Amino acid sequence: MLNIKDLKVKIGDQKVLKGIDLKVKEGEIHVLMGPNGSGKSTLSQSLMGNPDYKAKGDLTLNKKDLLDMNVENRFLNGLFLSFQHPVEIPGVSVSNFLRMAYNKKFGKDLSPIKFRKLLAEKMVLLDLGEEFAERYLNDGFSGGEKKKMEVLQMLMLKPTIAVIDEIDSGLDVDSLKAVANAIKLLQKESNMGILLITHYTRILKYIVPDYVHIMKDGKIVESGG
Repeated sequence: MLNIKDLKVKIGDQKVLKGIDLKVKEGEIHVLMGPNGSGKSTLSQSLMGNPDYKAKGDLTLNKKDLLDMNVENRFLNGLFLSFQHPVEIPGVSVSNFLRMAYNKKFGKDLSPIKFRKLLAEKMVLLDLGEEFAERYLNDGFSGGEKKKMEVLQMLMLKPTIAVIDEIDSGLDVDSLKAVANAIKLLQKESNMGILLITHYTRILKYIVPDYVHIMKDGKIVESGG
């Protein structure tokens, strides 16, 4: 369970989050909505440990204190963040990047050949061709390909809690369905908890949440079904 209690975050001298309380249990899907500038992406970055965001309060995952962990250890303990604007990394192939992350996460040493077979199974779910694995990470990717790359990471790394930041922006209907179906499949297989940040209700046609929260001015002002 991800447990957030009275989380306050500053960027420089600006107070952005003003006391967030939220619990995401195993297998639950929570949706976070609200206007631009309300603090949704700040929350996601703070959960993952972006050093530009100064956080205080209580933040635990399975009773382990996340605020004392760096980004890598938060990942190793089961937290995952799908970026809203993924970074392009020329020279690093999708396959090599994911293989190194997979081996680190699960303490394995899969060879490139064995890993490619595993990766190919997941790429099929997202309608990605075999050549995608050899392309450089996000380099020259379309907006939709970048979003699928984020979900591909999630499928391979099987987090305990996934924070998914605006995965639906810039996707056409077919890509949206493929992304939503892949997320649902992983959630069903692993009982992953999800915090899904979105501006639109269209993805909620495919991913039905257990709870919806509305954020405004750095606080969650409403929660419901």
